[in-house]
Amino acid sequence: MRSTLYKGFELLLLFVLLPLSFLLDFHFLFKVIPVLLGFVYVLVILKKRGLLYIKLPNKESWKVFWKEIVVKLMIIMVITGVYVFWVAPDKLFSVMIEKPGLWFIILFVYTFLSVWPQEIVYRTFFYDRYMELIENKWLLLFINAILFSLAHLFFGSVLVQVLTFIGGLLFAYTYQKTKSTTLVSIEHALYGNWLFTIGMGEMLAFPGVD
Repeated sequence: MRSTLYKGFELLLLFVLLPLSFLLDFHFLFKVIPVLLGFVYVLVILKKRGLLYIKLPNKESWKVFWKEIVVKLMIIMVITGVYVFWVAPDKLFSVMIEKPGLWFIILFVYTFLSVWPQEIVYRTFFYDRYMELIENKWLLLFINAILFSLAHLFFGSVLVQVLTFIGGLLFAYTYQKTKSTTLVSIEHALYGNWLFTIGMGEMLAFPGVD
């Protein structure tokens, strides 16, 4: 009972109150420091649990993963391609074509400094800590996606909220199915990097060509 209450408070603090604090009119340092402390806390817990290491899935898991990812990525490519062409055709592949150096930096930074930390916190840590609190796996998946979207609330963009909620559903589903931080991080990186490549970077608060 005591452990359940502690984890419930922990979830509320890390995944609800901390993201919402970014909406308050505080000095930037008073927002960043709690996030860094929270991330260190997560890393310490995962280290103690033996979950803070790279574990490569078996051969069969890779085959199933790529079969599903190719289909999902093709659907995302078509939908986002049509969206950018309709809303801002001048942005189609603009960064990649006009500023390839910046495009490469964005992909590198996003993949290694954004995707991995997010998946460590929102999938590896979240599922290890709270799976026993919420036994219904579909409810857990939905809550995970809501909280993942909430973490991006400070962008102040409806588009970002929608995309991160959909992404949260996809990533949570992959993690529930594979229990692999490696695979879900690859999926996350593929989708996100495609959005920047197609020309949605500025819509998602990344640099453009202007």
